Amino acid sequence: MTALLAGRGGIIGVSYLKMATERRLAYDAEFKLKAIDYEKEYGNRSSAREFSINESMVRRWRKQEDKLHLTRKTKKSFRGRKARWPGLEDRLHRWISEQRAAGRSLSTVAIRIQAKAIANELHIQEFQAGPSWCFRFMKRRQLSSRTRITVSQQLPADNEEKLATFRSYCKSKISEKIYSHIA
Repeated sequence: MTALLAGRGGIIGVSYLKMATERRLAYDAEFKLKAIDYEKEYGNRSSAREFSINESMVRRWRKQEDKLHLTRKTKKSFRGRKARWPGLEDRLHRWISEQRAAGRSLSTVAIRIQAKAIANELHIQEFQAGPSWCFRFMKRRQLSSRTRITVSQQLPADNEEKLATFRSYCKSKISEKIYSHIA
């Protein structure tokens, strides 16, 4: 791509090199720890060259080293923000646990209403308890909105007798249908 610029000496042609856009890659914790170990022995630049990554990535991963050792090796990143109101979320999580222990199912609307009530008690003015906040909260606390189901129904005491009666009824109806055209 060439641009024409007008200057004192006339028109000057400037050519721009277009940078190739590279697709961003996600690296797992095991790879990051290998790059950090290499960096400790040989330095940031050589580690970056060895693993074909940016030097700044190695520096950032070095700052995250303690977290990387604690996480599972296949985890790729530390996504998701921390809670803005941890006290509110702790109280809400306890309330949800109590409700579920009592056998009550909760919708996201009920959770949001309770969150807003707790926010008012804590004098948090800017908290809105929106649907997106609710889903992020549930994800942070590993909660699901599914309702609990029962395993199965109890069979009646005279189950075998009813089953035998039903089978004989079906057999009689089938035999009536088969022999009804002969008579």
